[in-house]
Amino acid sequence: MVGGPLKKAVFLDRDGVLNGVLLKNGKPHPPKSVEDLAILPGVEEAIEILRKLQFELIVVTNQPDVARGFVPSQEVHLIHEYLGKILKIEHFYSCLHDDSDTCYCRKPLPGMIFEAAEFLGIDLTSSFMVGDRWRDIEAGLSAGCTCYFIDYSYTERRPKGLYISVGSLIEAARHIERYGNDSHTE
Repeated sequence: MVGGPLKKAVFLDRDGVLNGVLLKNGKPHPPKSVEDLAILPGVEEAIEILRKLQFELIVVTNQPDVARGFVPSQEVHLIHEYLGKILKIEHFYSCLHDDSDTCYCRKPLPGMIFEAAEFLGIDLTSSFMVGDRWRDIEAGLSAGCTCYFIDYSYTERRPKGLYISVGSLIEAARHIERYGNDSHTE
């Protein structure tokens, strides 16, 4: 762990939070390459708001298409490199496993969040998780973060637990800016 006072962070899922997804039968799928990547409206403004509030910005993303053989791990790295450059985000944590691998890093388990918190010196109770799927929210809640659920009404189960429902990352960022650590889950 990094010495000194603990920092606060916003943990961000990638697909559906920072960049668009491809919907197939109501279920989101990630872009397969940088060429397929489209940053969502309001994301750059949201990132700037969170940066001004002095949050560490940390992407935590499941990328099971690597384990499934649909996308090479190098392509995931290139997408993160591109997003990091455009959005000025330094920290990316990826789980490249599938459910059958039963790893600790795959959301809804909080492994990536705990790893980042330990490495970067993050106070999880002063931090937030923003995601668009039940796995994101349940991982954030398990780690002790306040969670924002971007509700796109996907045809999959909804998160369990207490979270704040929003329509976009910019809406979450403005709520965090306004209420900070006084955010109350709904």
